[in-house]
Amino acid sequence: MAMTAPNVRESGKDEAYIGMEVFYSDTDGIGGRLRERFEDFIVKEISSPPPPAPDGKVGEWTIATVTAENWETNRLVRMLSKALWTGKRNIRFAGTKDKRGITTQLMAFNIRPEALQRVDLKGVTIENIFTSDKTIDIGDLIGNRFEIRITELKPGYEAWFDSTRQQLETLGGFPNFFGVQRFGAMRPVSHVVGKHLVRGEFEEAVMSYLGSPFPRETPEISEARRELEATKDFRVALRSFPNNLTFEKIMLQYLVEHPDDYAGCIRKLPFNLVMMFTHAYQGYLFNRTMSERIRRGLPLRRPVLGDLVLPVDPKGLPDHDHWFQVDENNIEKVTRQAERGKAFVSGLVFGSETDEQKGVAQGTMGEIERAIIEAEGLVGKDFIVPEVPAASSRGIRRELVAPVKEFSCEKGAEELLMRFALDKGCYATSYLREFMKADVFSY
Repeated sequence: MAMTAPNVRESGKDEAYIGMEVFYSDTDGIGGRLRERFEDFIVKEISSPPPPAPDGKVGEWTIATVTAENWETNRLVRMLSKALWTGKRNIRFAGTKDKRGITTQLMAFNIRPEALQRVDLKGVTIENIFTSDKTIDIGDLIGNRFEIRITELKPGYEAWFDSTRQQLETLGGFPNFFGVQRFGAMRPVSHVVGKHLVRGEFEEAVMSYLGSPFPRETPEISEARRELEATKDFRVALRSFPNNLTFEKIMLQYLVEHPDDYAGCIRKLPFNLVMMFTHAYQGYLFNRTMSERIRRGLPLRRPVLGDLVLPVDPKGLPDHDHWFQVDENNIEKVTRQAERGKAFVSGLVFGSETDEQKGVAQGTMGEIERAIIEAEGLVGKDFIVPEVPAASSRGIRRELVAPVKEFSCEKGAEELLMRFALDKGCYATSYLREFMKADVFSY
């Protein structure tokens, strides 16, 4: 058995459930609470906008800046599609945003600008409207800027904060765990659903999403989920599930009409939501890989023999689709590049295009990655799901360290205000957990 590095601090069981088993920093936590108010968690997308249509021409797509208070992105798209009398596929965005906060991002609409100007949804502001011949797709952003207020801090938190900050600055960022939002902050079941999908277990996937009560939901919702698990009576559940459980109601209505078509039931959900189930399972596997690397005392920023390293693309971001292996001939050069932020040591996000011959590291990191894949009984082709195409995922490599940019903070006696920017795909909550070491699901 591999040895555990000294001073590795283990996380609680809730974080371990989503693969975040350890902390990088060994300091005590500052405690605290996030999102006491919506305005305590502000996210502004650093966009990569499409070019405007030429002067005198109206482009096919209407592009706008959308600011939403307390709206999860998939639900927002659903309500926008109703307000605009258009299909959900006619609304595009670059990144999924969390519900609890105030978020600003670009969206693309396959409608005329005047229709967008008439939208009236509570907590939603639409501005900076222009047209373009190009749309916006998932991933068409550079990163996000955050302004986050932490309240209910431990007395004397400043010393612990400064010590943690020093450790993370030495690292050059923080461990790039997939954050709790990837799995569901209220009910972390997305990775469980995704696991069943890639195994072709569609009934289990459906029941994991519809059932699986968690204590952070209301007693009414938890009881409705428990009753459905016990009876599988979809007609009764359709009446007992509250109306705010939009996607559950869609699934239940379909199952009332098609009781045995579980794959079809999944296909009724938004494409992006189904895709996120598989991505959550991949994120869980990556988190376990990251945890084991930290546990063994392997460096995250500095490469070791056998590592696969990502170069940076023209935007300065890690190129997740291309990598090269570290060997005795290039390790000194790659180490210098990594220290300058020109290359990133990576971990595996396992999918259909990664297997033992392609995309898996060698050396100690390869041992870790293979052990987790084998323990799950996975092969690459599992991530091709013809019955539910949206659940298919090809896999990538992901940087182990997320750099923190534009950092500043204001320390008060009872609260802390942090401002920083992260590259796309990196989670602010994974950064904050290193400081707080509190219940991640209270974030």
